[in-house]
Amino acid sequence: MNKNFIFKSLNLVKIITLFVLLTVKCYSADSNNSNGIMFGADNAPVKIKIFSSFTCPHCANFHLKIVSEIEKNYIKSGKVQLIFIDFPLDQAAFNASKLLHCLDKNKQINFMDTIYKKQTEWTAGSNLNEINNNLKKIAFSMGVSSDNFEKCLNNEIVENKILDGRIDAQKKYSISSTPTVIINEKKFEESFNFKNIKEKIDKLI
Repeated sequence: MNKNFIFKSLNLVKIITLFVLLTVKCYSADSNNSNGIMFGADNAPVKIKIFSSFTCPHCANFHLKIVSEIEKNYIKSGKVQLIFIDFPLDQAAFNASKLLHCLDKNKQINFMDTIYKKQTEWTAGSNLNEINNNLKKIAFSMGVSSDNFEKCLNNEIVENKILDGRIDAQKKYSISSTPTVIINEKKFEESFNFKNIKEKIDKLI
């Protein structure tokens, strides 16, 4: 996927708004929970914010291999709440994030799982239109009509919500890469594997 092409497809105002604070790269989340997708009990003693971009391979790896283990071991018991916060690195990720926020809450986790599992497929288009068509197929499988798909991608309220969350996150946590993980308001600085995450959680519960 040509990231330079995708970046150019954003209008100038949004490029300035979205990227003026820093230049980030994908390797290896919302300071306001209202901008995040929450999964787990609100009264959980451990709250984990995950700032990620849907086109980031390391974010996909974290979601598919580590989030699933956290869910199994801590979400169902009420010990952890996960808060997923969009930190899109390009227009393709931005569009996927907009779709996430347009879905019913009971479909959002399934959408995230699918987007990450099929990341190499839907991002494989040679231009943004092809990538959007790939996203449309995923959205359609979740009950989103073509009209609603287009409305969602052009929804300025959703758009601003994501951009504001990204800016707030950068101000509060100085994010320099994705994924970035914040556990009880402290940035997790160790290697991303379930063993390290588990040790941190166990110390807090």
